[in-house]
Amino acid sequence: MKRVVIGIVGLLAIAMFSGAAFGQMGWRSGPAMMGSGSPCGGMMAGQGMMGNQGMMGPGMMGGQGATAAPQSQLTDESAKQLAQQYADRYLKGFTVDKVLPFTGMRGMTMYQAELKGPAEEVRTLHINPWGNVMPFGGPSRQG
Repeated sequence: MKRVVIGIVGLLAIAMFSGAAFGQMGWRSGPAMMGSGSPCGGMMAGQGMMGNQGMMGPGMMGGQGATAAPQSQLTDESAKQLAQQYADRYLKGFTVDKVLPFTGMRGMTMYQAELKGPAEEVRTLHINPWGNVMPFGGPSRQG
């Protein structure tokens, strides 16, 4: 009888600890279990680092699946305008020299913009399919 009680108590303890572990992980339905919110605060000229859904971008949170298409695809001209708006706000005196498209994750078109400064400095920006502009190399290279 004593062994049965110890066995039942042990199983209950395992069930309780595994339930607490899943609760701490923030268990979600869907393929991605990344946290949400931008780790970079207000440094982006958009809704966050890769959209307003967290680091993985839209379509990866809350069970939406990994195959969600972007709401609207960016064009070369709109990417150039976004890069110039970013330069006007954060990099005074810089102008967009060229905009180059490339294929990002999941086959979506992204853009790399090269900016020239008044003293021939060069800065590089990345623009994701949702229009978020990010300085290439991170904020530590912007000194």
